[in-house]
Amino acid sequence: MKILILQPKMIGDVLTSSILFEILRKEFPDADLHYAINKNTLAVVEGNPFIDEFIILDTDFNGKKSNLVNNIRRVRKNKYDVIIDAYGKLSTNFITLFSSCPITISKFKWYTSFIYKYPITYYDIPKTNAGLAIENRLQLLEPMNFGLISKVKPKIYLSAADREQALQQLNEHNIDLNKPLFMISAMGSNDIKSYPLDYMSQILDLVADRIECNMLLNYIPDQQPLMTILVSKCKESTRDRIKVDLYGKSLRNFIALTSYCTALIGNEGGAVNMAKAIDVPTFTIFSPWIMKDDWNIFEDHKNVSVHLKDYKPKLFANQDGKAIKKSALQLYKLFEPHYFEDQLKRFLKQFKNHQDA
Repeated sequence: MKILILQPKMIGDVLTSSILFEILRKEFPDADLHYAINKNTLAVVEGNPFIDEFIILDTDFNGKKSNLVNNIRRVRKNKYDVIIDAYGKLSTNFITLFSSCPITISKFKWYTSFIYKYPITYYDIPKTNAGLAIENRLQLLEPMNFGLISKVKPKIYLSAADREQALQQLNEHNIDLNKPLFMISAMGSNDIKSYPLDYMSQILDLVADRIECNMLLNYIPDQQPLMTILVSKCKESTRDRIKVDLYGKSLRNFIALTSYCTALIGNEGGAVNMAKAIDVPTFTIFSPWIMKDDWNIFEDHKNVSVHLKDYKPKLFANQDGKAIKKSALQLYKLFEPHYFEDQLKRFLKQFKNHQDA
């Protein structure tokens, strides 16, 4: 049996959908399990022992006919017995439609349901602390009649070489691992997914005031000017704790560095999902336009998240997602740190606090 899961695009989605392979491997130990993803997300699933082969989709395939045709041909050539389209958008709709696969599964949408043998209606409200992102992906396995599915979490498999390289970097920057080390997800993927720098600097000041620690910043080289601004807004005592020159040179390197951290604090996004997948505690600040129920995966005392809606629900009453997204920057300004200061203090209390929290 050959099974393909289609999941292009975002890092968090690729990591989350990878849980399906562990379940499929247990049910079909001899099956060929393939994962169709984009090259830039390979780092989060590289080394996964349940995946036999990665199908690296041609980039920009959503916008270029030639690339889409190439992807259709490659999938069709493999003659899959089952295709699970976890993405469920135009590009993968076409790939599935022309795949000649007898069993096809995806999220139900009235305008694409004819493509799939099993269109699945997703939940609107989470039933467990796994969150909708996990629960709805597990629903994609229902047509295969697995019965009760045990609890699974996304997991990243780092190699010894990955860890060794990260440890060497930490040693070169004189990072004392006997002290708490926090990875700060300082920037989201864009401005409407990034907590304002004025507010983020207050978060870093609070962390530095509460705990004798060091901090690393998660950013890409193009964001260096913004990191300089962020650090300049912090108190001098906080700036001394931030190791701004030490950051992940690649996605895999970032994950390895994070594996040595006490916790990750900051913007919701792929960095948070990666931290959870290597069992690092997280404190997540959601963008106002991202629905918390979708992505607060396995939330408990170890993984905490905050959203403006938790404190000002009336702002979101009778507002659809598009309207909220358009107002994201204005809503961010209302999401001042004092709303969740106590929650952050309680979160920090578990990490060798040097003061009464």
